[in-house]
Amino acid sequence: MPRKKKNSSVIAICIQEPFEDGSCMDLGSIQNDDLRFLHQAFITDTITNALDVAGVDIRLYYVDDVDRKRFVTIIYEYLQKKLSGKRATAFRNKFLHFELPKERWGIRIERVFADCFAEGYKSVLVVGSRTPTITSTMMKMALNMLKESDAVFGPTPEGRYYVIGMSAAPRINLSDFDWKSPSIYSEVAEAFTEKGLAWSELEIWYAVETTDDLEIMARDINQYRYERDETTARETEIVMERLLTKLGS
Repeated sequence: MPRKKKNSSVIAICIQEPFEDGSCMDLGSIQNDDLRFLHQAFITDTITNALDVAGVDIRLYYVDDVDRKRFVTIIYEYLQKKLSGKRATAFRNKFLHFELPKERWGIRIERVFADCFAEGYKSVLVVGSRTPTITSTMMKMALNMLKESDAVFGPTPEGRYYVIGMSAAPRINLSDFDWKSPSIYSEVAEAFTEKGLAWSELEIWYAVETTDDLEIMARDINQYRYERDETTARETEIVMERLLTKLGS
């Protein structure tokens, strides 16, 4: 896909494999095709949420793999047909997708940061593909924090990340860390502190990796609907309703 840069900030959504580097999507009876459909909905919702953030480009990164390419094509073609209004315009003008070598997670996200900064972006926010309930407001807040900090971190309760952002340039080599470590969050944060770099922290959120996380996600989706937000995680909600009907029968 031809590269183009229109804004100084970018949201880079990096597709995580269902099982890699010490983390996995272990969602009980949701497996195989059902898991793939749900993960596809997660990514679709994350892209849709990012489209509501003004003044940023959006990039989707994924491993160079036949099945993953097909997966991304399905998402891309679906959004082309589904989106309307301002989101459709933003999708046409701001969205690009790129392949990455099939390497471990720390190397891939290091490549994402390097690629984005090489393209001239001043702020880069990397978002994983297991957090469909992250809202455009949360993404905006993270990008605003990067105006005053060298980095921004979004911690999970397990001591991992749901987002990580950097400003101006790659600040540390993320490939140097063991991303299987249960203390990866504190290890990366300490590396920034040791270099005298300023970092900010978002609220604790979650990546959907267990059945307990599914329950938290369902609670949050219900809360969004109560607040009359009918769009956040909508594709995820639709797929979950279908899976509950299927698995409950």
